[in-house]
Amino acid sequence: MSADLRSAHVVRVLKDAAAAHERMTANVAPVVAVAEAITKSLKRGGAILVFGNGGSAADAQHFAAELLGRFEKERKAYPAVALTTDTSALTAIGNDYGFDRVFARQLEALGKAGDVAIGITTSGNSPNVLRAIEAGNQRGLITVALTGRGGAAGSIATHHIAVEEARTARVQEVHATVLHAICELVEEDLQE
Repeated sequence: MSADLRSAHVVRVLKDAAAAHERMTANVAPVVAVAEAITKSLKRGGAILVFGNGGSAADAQHFAAELLGRFEKERKAYPAVALTTDTSALTAIGNDYGFDRVFARQLEALGKAGDVAIGITTSGNSPNVLRAIEAGNQRGLITVALTGRGGAAGSIATHHIAVEEARTARVQEVHATVLHAICELVEEDLQE
């Protein structure tokens, strides 16, 4: 592939990503609602528990780190945990209970009523994310499904943010931006 064709390809990818973000602007109410739920939970002493698989696991870790450390403002640390990071817990739970329980079991131990549990799944159908959202609901957590189009997660969570894109890469790119927008709103709300 020539340099000109490579450049044109990159331009197409960037334009496609920009278009996906533009389409998401029609569906920001759930994003605002999730930021408000997180803010309320943190004000009451709650914690944020985030989980997902693969790229969504990386997004969970990134989001938790932004809350725990800081996003753009100097402020106190917010209690946030990515349930994807403890390999001993993941492998022990996976071995003893099955991979579909790796996040649910952690929520059963760490989550309390009023905390926010955020499951990230581009398909909306990851069995371990679905089980965790169900476990969160049973324990009185505020549950969030951050998904692509379709899937069961959105129908069982308290809040559903759907990125209605066909390509997983575009869904993940918009997920990252949505999570950053939530961070900005939470930091702004808690500064007041």
